[in-house]
Amino acid sequence: MRIVVADDAVLLREGLVRLLAEAGCEVLAAVGDGPSLVEAVVKHRPDVSIVDVRMPPSHTDEGLRAAVEARRLVPGTPVLLLSQYVEVSYADDLLADARGAIGYLLKDRVVDLDDFLDGLRRVAGGGTVLDPEVVSQLMVRRRRNDPLATLTPREREVLELMAEGYSNTAVARRLVVTEGAVEKHVRNIFTKLDLPQDSDQHRRVLAVLAYLR
Repeated sequence: MRIVVADDAVLLREGLVRLLAEAGCEVLAAVGDGPSLVEAVVKHRPDVSIVDVRMPPSHTDEGLRAAVEARRLVPGTPVLLLSQYVEVSYADDLLADARGAIGYLLKDRVVDLDDFLDGLRRVAGGGTVLDPEVVSQLMVRRRRNDPLATLTPREREVLELMAEGYSNTAVARRLVVTEGAVEKHVRNIFTKLDLPQDSDQHRRVLAVLAYLR
């Protein structure tokens, strides 16, 4: 994978660059502020960018806003937010274009390098990978007219796990059901949310976005 890294903490940034290089990834640029991230994405068109949410000058949500701007200039460019905090103010903007290729993981909950790299690959491939805490806080902002009202409790459970980035096989293991049962639930979700006939991967992204919004 060709990657851009944006984090203002030098030790963390350089450590991440080294880990990615050892994993066989090519780091195209490693930057410490939002404008530099946008510039690097426009210049290099990476397979995925890893972005800290809070960067200079105010250390609030510059990284998140820069990711939104990068996606505006390079539509659909994959972004994995890697932060100590859940910041939802611009997260809806990242999800709003329905293109997928978005991840949001909390640094202190990333405990396995292989799992992290797997999530990174899924985002680069157009998937959506979200920490459960991010899902929880985004759910608080859901509209009063809930488009998911027709889903059964089990279908909601399946969709929540889809939002966290689990495959059908992984969902089946977690719910202790057959993979066939999960596939049936997923088809019902697509039907009830009136998602257009397309590839299952694309409809999967749209279903997750409907859940989060």
